[in-house]
Amino acid sequence: MTSFDSLWAALEPIGRNASSGGYRRFAWTREDATLREWFAGEAASRGMDVVVDRAGNQWAWLGDPDAAGPGVVLGSHLDSVPEGGAFDGPLGIASAFAALDALCDKGFRASRPLGIANFADEEGARFGVACAGSRLLTGALDADRARALTDVDGTTMAEAMAASDLQVEDVGRDDEALRRIGTFVELHVEQGRALVELGRAVGVGAAIWPHGRWRLDIAGEANHAGTTRITDRHDAMLALAHVVVAARASAERHGAVATCGKVMLEPNGVNAIPSHARAWLDARAASPEIVRAVLAEIGAAAALYRGTVVEESWTDRTAFTPELCARLSTLLRDAPVLETAAGHDAGILAAAGIPSAMLFVRNPTGVSHSPREHAEHDDCVRGVAALATVIEDLAG
Repeated sequence: MTSFDSLWAALEPIGRNASSGGYRRFAWTREDATLREWFAGEAASRGMDVVVDRAGNQWAWLGDPDAAGPGVVLGSHLDSVPEGGAFDGPLGIASAFAALDALCDKGFRASRPLGIANFADEEGARFGVACAGSRLLTGALDADRARALTDVDGTTMAEAMAASDLQVEDVGRDDEALRRIGTFVELHVEQGRALVELGRAVGVGAAIWPHGRWRLDIAGEANHAGTTRITDRHDAMLALAHVVVAARASAERHGAVATCGKVMLEPNGVNAIPSHARAWLDARAASPEIVRAVLAEIGAAAALYRGTVVEESWTDRTAFTPELCARLSTLLRDAPVLETAAGHDAGILAAAGIPSAMLFVRNPTGVSHSPREHAEHDDCVRGVAALATVIEDLAG
C-alpha cells in the first residue's frame, strides 16, 4: 500500500453516510475533532510540529518558520458540505503528506521550512460563511461577527469553538501565522470537467470568479392550508418561488450562475401556509459587474413581495500569483492553466497578498459537493507526484 493509499483509507470512513456514500463533516463537531486528531497524528508521525492559530486552523511544520522562514505551505481543508463528496478538501491534505513522504524516500532535503495547513470551516456548511478559518486568519472576517454566527440549532460559532477547546476570546487575525507563509500551494479535485475535456490529469489554477452569498427574507401570513381561499392567501413560500425562478432567469441572461440551495420556513407545517420564508442565494460570474447586475434583478423581484436581500459574504475576483502559476505550469510540462468558479482558502490568502497558486486533479464526473464527486486513483497519484515536483522546486 502506498503512502497515499494508507492516508486515504484512514480518512474515508470519518463522517461518511453508509447508505448514501455522502459525507457530513461540519466544523467544530465530533467528526471535525476526529479529523483534526487524524491530522495531528499524521504530522507527529512525520516529526512535524503542530500549532493552531488564532482562527483555529492547524499548521504542521518541518523546520522552524520563525527562525528560517517564511516557508512553503501546502494544504486544504477537511470539512464538507451536507452529503458532500470524499475529495473536496481532504485530497489536498492527504496528497500533501504523501508528497512529503515521496520526497523523504528519495532523500530530499528542503532549504526552507515546509508546512501543511488544515483550514477550519472552509465550506461554511454549519455557520454560513465560506472559508471562515482563512477569512478570520487574514482579518477578512470580523471576529465579533464570526463569534455571533449561529447554526440551525441556535449554537453560536463561539460556543462551538469553546466546546472544541479553542480560546474564543483570542479568535481573529493572526499576523504571526501569516508571516510564516512564504508561498502557499493548494491541491484540489477539479469541480468541473475542463481537465477531462483537455485530456490532462493535473492543471494549474489561475483565478477564482467573484462570488457571494446573500440571505433572502420574505414575510407572509400563516393560515390554514385547507380552509383559506386562494385569493385570501399571503404565502411566503410561493413568493420565494417566484424570486428563485427570477434568479435563475437573471443568471441565464447574464451568463452567471445563481443558486438557492438552502431554505427555512415558518411554521414549517404540512397543513399550514408559510408565514415566513428564508433562503440563501449563492451567485457567481466571471466579473463582479455581472454578479451585481444579477443581484439587482433578484433584489427587484424580492421587493415585489416586500422581501429583503442581505449580503452575508462577498469575494471579489481573485487572481493567483501570475509568475507562480506560469512557473508551475512550465514545471509540470505545460500543465493547462484554468479559472474556477469555486472559492478556496488559497484565494483568501492570495487576496491577502500571500504568493499563492492551486493545482487541480481531474474529476471524471465533473460533479462536486455530491457523493458522485470522484478522482481516479492513478490521477490522485499523478497529483501527488506533481505536488512533490512543486515542493522540490520551491523549497529545494
